[in-house]
Amino acid sequence: QLQASGGGLVQAGGSLRLSCAASRRTFSNNGMGWFRQAPGKEREFVATINWNGSNKYYADSVKGRFTISRDNSKNTVYLQMNGLKPEDTAVYYCAAARGAWHTSVTSNYQYWGQGTQVTVSS
Repeated sequence: QLQASGGGLVQAGGSLRLSCAASRRTFSNNGMGWFRQAPGKEREFVATINWNGSNKYYADSVKGRFTISRDNSKNTVYLQMNGLKPEDTAVYYCAAARGAWHTSVTSNYQYWGQGTQVTVSS
């Protein structure tokens, strides 16, 4: 029900915009989040946004470089990633929370997308 796209290969310092489109149901009343998982590492929180976009929260590692946003009319959430670093290389997943508010807690998310690969070369 969630389809992430926009990943790819980019040089350090470059930018990418990830999209997460919902199908078959609307998530306009749900908090949404982005997570990532690098090879051999646990899945980690990246960014989250509440149901109407008025509240956002970021992991310290991406604060000031990444921006989460949403367009409820398109049932889509975005992650603008600027100033990419090799350590940002991971599979990025979008997810829909059980409630309306933003949350960084993985267990608070009910629906997960399939992931999109982001690779940053040095």
